[in-house]
Amino acid sequence: MMRSCDVGIIGLGLMGSAALYELARRGCDVLGFDPLAIGAARGSSHGSCRIFRRFNFESEAYTALSDRAFAGWRALQSDAGQTLLLPSPILEAGPAGCDLVARSRAAAVAANSPLTGPRNGREANAAFPAFSLPDDWDVVVHDSGGILLAEAAIRAFRAGVEARIIQAAARIEPTPAGIRIITADEEVMAAQVIVAAGPWIAEFVPGLKAHLTVTRQAVGWFRPARPETTRYGRFPIFILEGARGMVYGFPDFEGRGVKAAQHDHGPAVGADDWEPPASDAELDMVAATLAVLVPGAAGPLTECDICLYTNTARADVVADDGNEFVIDRLPQDRRIIVASPCSGHGAKFATAIGAMVADMALDPGLRPLDPFRLERFSSFA
Repeated sequence: MMRSCDVGIIGLGLMGSAALYELARRGCDVLGFDPLAIGAARGSSHGSCRIFRRFNFESEAYTALSDRAFAGWRALQSDAGQTLLLPSPILEAGPAGCDLVARSRAAAVAANSPLTGPRNGREANAAFPAFSLPDDWDVVVHDSGGILLAEAAIRAFRAGVEARIIQAAARIEPTPAGIRIITADEEVMAAQVIVAAGPWIAEFVPGLKAHLTVTRQAVGWFRPARPETTRYGRFPIFILEGARGMVYGFPDFEGRGVKAAQHDHGPAVGADDWEPPASDAELDMVAATLAVLVPGAAGPLTECDICLYTNTARADVVADDGNEFVIDRLPQDRRIIVASPCSGHGAKFATAIGAMVADMALDPGLRPLDPFRLERFSSFA
């Protein structure tokens, strides 16, 4: 007899694992499918850390989602009995008048959050000696940020539900009786499916392919020139809008060095294009930015990695800037819930998005948030 479940989840990165956790704890008969083991160097959720930001330059509307996510991370930490979110200030900076700082400040002001930290490059350099920002640069520092321990979070989501996880690649086949989930070894009939497949999402929702671009993002760890200035507790998470693009980075909280990368989109690739390994040349721009703006963190490149962003194009029905989430039911088959892509800035929201798609699976009448709906694209409208 074919195995069955109420909800099947395709893809168990941060979003899929969060949904699995939420549904399992609410008593739902749920199964998760993913061919990758935790720690595998593929997928958009692999690696040790991501940035948590309460205030997001992308949109003031994200603040409420961040607050829901923060409550979720605290609850998960309590449930797991371990720290998953390390508090850290976030410094954002760029040339006078830059949108990055202006929009981030506006998000804080809209939430009635006081801003008391450095407001220009000169003040930032005095507060954080690793930096050498131009004196007239705009700066905003938020005390509500943190370092999300991504791999540890996935382990916490999956703890206690290992029996519900099938480590196998899967495909889906809608039938009148349900959604058939097919692996190499078995078939499962699910009443609903949540697809959280990251860069592989277009394989399950082909109509999305025209609206997505997968990009290769090189990440590096740099041995700091002045390690005393870049250690955790002394040095903030940073996002800098430099002359050659946007660079983000972390304090040296693992003893591996300062992790830094370019946030601007890298070259377009396929979902399975993880080779070749990241090269020094791909991180030249990051190294050059550190040398000029964060000399305390500048030093030899000691490790590197590849991450893939799956980015949405600008909508053509409801105007947006692109790089937005897709969280919606598939219009042609409402039994399929789409919970990808996340456009390179979704990890911090995983607890909130996991709860959101769990709510949708348990309440077929629940309407997803308008900015995340598929109908913003004419091909789905």
